[in-house]
Amino acid sequence: MELFTGQDLGKRLKKPLADRMRPKSLGEFVGQEHLLGEGKFLKILLGKKEVPSMIFWGPSGVGKTTLGFLIGKYLSLPFVSLSAVNVGIKEVKEIIQKSKLQKMILFIDEFHRFNKLQQDTFLPYVERGDIILIGATTENPSFEIVAPLLSRMKVLTLSPLTEEQVASILTRALKEDAELRAIPAVLEENVLEEMATLVTGDARKALNLLEVAYALAIEKNGRAPVIDHETVQEAYQRRVLVYDKKGEMHYDLISALHKSMRGSDPDAALYWLARMLEAGEDPLYIARRMTRFASEDVGNADPQALSVSLAAMEAFNFLGPPEGFLALAQACIYLSLAEKSNAVYTAYSNAAADVRNLPEYPVPQHIRNAPTRLMKELGYGRDYLYPHDFDDALVGQAYLPEPLQGRRYYEPKERGFEARLKEFLEKARRARGNFGE
Repeated sequence: MELFTGQDLGKRLKKPLADRMRPKSLGEFVGQEHLLGEGKFLKILLGKKEVPSMIFWGPSGVGKTTLGFLIGKYLSLPFVSLSAVNVGIKEVKEIIQKSKLQKMILFIDEFHRFNKLQQDTFLPYVERGDIILIGATTENPSFEIVAPLLSRMKVLTLSPLTEEQVASILTRALKEDAELRAIPAVLEENVLEEMATLVTGDARKALNLLEVAYALAIEKNGRAPVIDHETVQEAYQRRVLVYDKKGEMHYDLISALHKSMRGSDPDAALYWLARMLEAGEDPLYIARRMTRFASEDVGNADPQALSVSLAAMEAFNFLGPPEGFLALAQACIYLSLAEKSNAVYTAYSNAAADVRNLPEYPVPQHIRNAPTRLMKELGYGRDYLYPHDFDDALVGQAYLPEPLQGRRYYEPKERGFEARLKEFLEKARRARGNFGE
């Protein structure tokens, strides 16, 4: 029994449009003018035919693999393309051994997926120039590539394509691809621009979207296909947000949320919050970061902020997604609009620095605990002044070790509730006299 008919098999073997439209020369390559334009780094090296081992760092669909292939073609060198997802170091070594017969370009996609020990394997080959290694990664090389290898390779940053560049790639596909030309489609006004906008600089995604939209148009209208807004939306369905919860984007987005709240911009903060939640970030991770923010950036300027952030986390635990997202949004807005003070953060940082860098001073005897007779006989707790026996519960008494007396860690701002704390703190310091100065 055959699982597929001949027609089905033909469909399965057909190359996707993105593969069919892969540029065959550097002249057809779109984008990355900062590398390939006249007088630019890679253009100069190609002219000299002196290309070093490199890391191509950039998002998906901007031409990393294609550029590696075209470099090999331009230099008339064998081009071997592998992916760290499905190949091991043993296979890589076997391929490199063949390079002793002829120098090759070894292109490895998802290079960051090799662990640090595996990456070290490439060092001697790169150092001797046995191969031109091109590692492609969507992750920040500073974090993902071992330092010895990184120092021997040139890092080239590839940028997302502009909407105009994506639109030009789609236009070329409509004009040049044999299958799309067989039954030409009519495109409604602004459809190309819409597709270019949806894919956020990813040429592969754009071509895949065009191919699906074309197939839907054929299905609907036969030999008179029309690609309109509804067809594009049907093909696109629900946008899948690009997000790596362990990668650089994870840290970029949480940083954007934090800085937007710190800047008292609830609109920006809500946008970054939604970006993370809709892309599948762990909501409790966000809640923990907002709780930290409540102490680090709001502090005692609005003590209620900490309660709000903890309540939002508890509400999410109780409701779950998506209803619980509203509790996080509420906390996000509250934190954004709360009075700001980093005095608590600064105070703790300064106190911790003294703890790390200064001797471990003994606790002054008069504020030590004296639960036993021996401790009392040794003077523990002697001469301690009980503040509640004095007016305003304030008394001239030292609480820091003698070498640190007069040290100030907490300096409240004159904002929100902290302004009231500042007033009382100054009164308390005056009552402590020389001990508080």
